[in-house]
Amino acid sequence: MRTIDDLDVSGKRVFVRADLNVPLDGERITDDGRIRAALPTIGRLRERGARVIVAAHLGRPKGAPDPRYSLRPVAARLGELLGTEVAFAADTAGESARAVTSALADGEVALLENVRFEPGETSKDDAERGELADRFAALADLYVGDAFGAVHRRHASVYDLPGKLPHAVGGLVLTEVDVLRKLTSEPRRPYAVVLGGSKVSDKLGVIDNLLGTADRLLIGGGMVFTFLKAKGHEVGTSLLEADQLDTVRGYLERAEREGVEIVLPVDVVAAEKFAADAAHAPVDVAEIPADRMGLDIGPRSQELFAQKLADARTVFWNGPMGVFEMEPYAGGTRALAQALIDSGAFTVVGGGDSAAAVRALGFDENAFGHISTGGGASLEYLEGKTLPGIAALD
Repeated sequence: MRTIDDLDVSGKRVFVRADLNVPLDGERITDDGRIRAALPTIGRLRERGARVIVAAHLGRPKGAPDPRYSLRPVAARLGELLGTEVAFAADTAGESARAVTSALADGEVALLENVRFEPGETSKDDAERGELADRFAALADLYVGDAFGAVHRRHASVYDLPGKLPHAVGGLVLTEVDVLRKLTSEPRRPYAVVLGGSKVSDKLGVIDNLLGTADRLLIGGGMVFTFLKAKGHEVGTSLLEADQLDTVRGYLERAEREGVEIVLPVDVVAAEKFAADAAHAPVDVAEIPADRMGLDIGPRSQELFAQKLADARTVFWNGPMGVFEMEPYAGGTRALAQALIDSGAFTVVGGGDSAAAVRALGFDENAFGHISTGGGASLEYLEGKTLPGIAALD
């Protein structure tokens, strides 16, 4: 793939598809990690005299403008981090976008409004996506793909637009792909994978693929209760995907045949209800009360997981161990993050909630080998899937 250093960008309008999908509380950005991750590519283009047009999505609007998902707060924060004003286009590819981008001077930056305000961005109709990509292409001379968190989407600004302009891969995407290749091409062993989050169904493909590559799978989060149920435990009112029980039993049997160790919690923090102030206590996984729900792995499980990671040379982590946003149920995720740091392994934090947890719980990001910006994209890469946004840049 060509990089931005292979393009002559001086005086050119460069359309940069970035991933600025940050969490908002009203108009307050609660985690600006993805904005910070976009800075090196934007900064490099500015240094070389490009007129930088940044495009991104935020949330899941229904293909129409929605003030709850406006990128205006992101433009303000991007400007603060860059130390320069960032012009903001009030639409995505319309009159405001044309006016704002045509007024850019060398080294200046503009941010377009949320690309998902356009129905063509996420359309399954090739012609509809192509029409929007044509309007994007009219704004720029060159294209740079740097939205790793969206490269698994066949969207207009990610997949269709690169074919309409001279294009290159941004530094963030290049780094992400290089790191993930280390996980799929002869990783240093033992290779341990930690999976958490709410649903087994979100991770079926990656579990299936990892059973052929990983040495050890540690399972936590809400998804663990489907595994515990499959092993014959009662799980009270905990999150359970009953329709996945047979699939999970198949994974457990296959792991045993192929010598892959699956590590499940031995205790969980069980609460009366899904609330920070609910009565809660650690209980053995064989003794979860019928009227309680598991919201975190317990203290004995934290020690077990740390032991299972201590000798690992490569670790991939995707998904928190509990509801870390509530302090009573943050202990498992906090302990896991510390175990990764203490292991001395090459550690990859697989984006999404895991990356947010690292920052929210006060860990130094530099203590990990790599913190990905794209949870879904990371998982699909590890499943062995072709990522449309990467294919379009290759």
